[in-house]
Amino acid sequence: MAGHNKWSKVKRLKAVTDGRRSKVFSSLSREITLAAKTGGGDPDGNARLRTLLLKAREANMPAENLDRAIKKGTGELPGIVYEQMTYEAYGPGGVAFVVQVTTDNKTRAAKDLRAIFSRHGGNLAASGAVMFQFLHAGQFLIAREAVTEDALTELALEAGADDIIATAEGYELRCALHAFDRIAHTLDDRKIKPVSAELAYIPTTTVATPTGHLATDLAELHESLDALDDVQHVFSNEDAP
Repeated sequence: MAGHNKWSKVKRLKAVTDGRRSKVFSSLSREITLAAKTGGGDPDGNARLRTLLLKAREANMPAENLDRAIKKGTGELPGIVYEQMTYEAYGPGGVAFVVQVTTDNKTRAAKDLRAIFSRHGGNLAASGAVMFQFLHAGQFLIAREAVTEDALTELALEAGADDIIATAEGYELRCALHAFDRIAHTLDDRKIKPVSAELAYIPTTTVATPTGHLATDLAELHESLDALDDVQHVFSNEDAP
């Protein structure tokens, strides 16, 4: 069910409206800057950066924005110093959340998150209160038309993936964090383009999506988190989108 949730979320994010485009560009710029800072500005030697550049081009992000974000990461251009943090929280109906933030002001980020969860019937949780319900792993979503299951299985075994889950939408490939770059390289070499590729928090246990006003609160909570500039990724364990 968690896989269904993920595919549905990807489909929703693909339909980026003009009103959200600036948020998408800002989020990608921050991730690209951090990827270049930690792994270098050459996408051939930095699989995480290469994956982000593909995602940015799919979103029609201007080339000059990409170049500027990379140069900020490598130090060729001055820029804001960002920090990455991960918050744990509970939403309406006991839904568990892991929220990844990239910010230049962690005090502001924590305050904003606390206010959003409180406004929608949730709360920030202590470290470790939620994380045990998620698997931190590399996750690739691959459309069925991109590759056969046999070919993907062979590739996954060769590259060091841990699991392949077949769904109606396609294939979900999971791997240990240290294997992410190698698998990204292998997929790229085979000209297989993932629908999504990220270091994800994948729910190991799910809860039923709440109904009634709690369902409304949960939907509005997701929308508020998506709209917050500092928020990069949101993972939750409700069993339906």
